[in-house]
Amino acid sequence: MAPVLRAIKRSPSLSDQVYASLRDSIRSGRLKSGQILQEVTIAADLGVSRTPVREVLARLASEGMIQAEGRGYVVPRLSVQDVEDIYELRLMIEPEVLRKVASRISSRDQMQAFRAELANMVAADEADNVNAFMEANYRFRDAWLKLETNARLLRVIEQYSDHVRYLRVTTLGDASTRAIVIKGLRALTSALAAGDGDAAAKAMRAHLEQARRIMHAEIAKTTPDDSENGLSR
Repeated sequence: MAPVLRAIKRSPSLSDQVYASLRDSIRSGRLKSGQILQEVTIAADLGVSRTPVREVLARLASEGMIQAEGRGYVVPRLSVQDVEDIYELRLMIEPEVLRKVASRISSRDQMQAFRAELANMVAADEADNVNAFMEANYRFRDAWLKLETNARLLRVIEQYSDHVRYLRVTTLGDASTRAIVIKGLRALTSALAAGDGDAAAKAMRAHLEQARRIMHAEIAKTTPDDSENGLSR
């Protein structure tokens, strides 16, 4: 029997909109490491009351995206140990997810997004367009995340990827770093196209290892005096 009532399509709540805005600002680097986050200022900037801002700041702190400091919050500065811990976790999880994803690709159509975004990254690199490169890179990542059906696993992957995303804004400005990314994702794309789970896991592991080395170098270059102080932990 068909349902009598139709499901209501609801717009995102105000709290969810504030969360999305702040999370995106942290991920993109618009909110800088060490920046103090004040309820009053954020509420005024977003044109909302302080209540949803207070809720969202607590939520972001629980996810490790920001850090409580005194009676407020601050965007943390990642230490070398923070990056090491995050990539240790990612290396345990993401290669195995790509192993599963490779087994789920059964048609040329499923590879279209990977090939298209890889081509977009190459074009953006040649044009020295860092923003376009990052957006294509994120869409490439979204393409394989969509093939993973474990929602809890996806939340873990996204959370810890977000923690280092703001550093990538700086590192991808370097052409040599972009070349490393393209090389790694070409290997991953080939493995996925072949349906080779072992090769996909190996390519993802190599890709993450490269990213970890680049992140360590970036932190050592920009905050040498703070490298031993894990402010986000």
